[in-house]
Amino acid sequence: MTTDRFNINSQLEHLQSKYVGTGHADTVKYEWAVNQHRDSYASYVGHLPMLQYFAICENETVGRERFNFLQKMVRPCGPPPTETTE
Repeated sequence: MTTDRFNINSQLEHLQSKYVGTGHADTVKYEWAVNQHRDSYASYVGHLPMLQYFAICENETVGRERFNFLQKMVRPCGPPPTETTE
């Protein structure tokens, strides 16, 4: 039983070190949302049919839509919240 628990924890640590977006116990809501938005935008840019769909919906060219998504990846959720330390 304890070996299973150790194995699961080591697998989770490996995933968290390998993939940034998997999160960890100290991930704040803002970081999680930024990762989700960036993953979505990267998927839209990487899949041409999805990119064409968005381009048709917004009446833009595919290149312009790709550019817009790449620009949104810089700060997808706006500026980070200010930290209040007391």
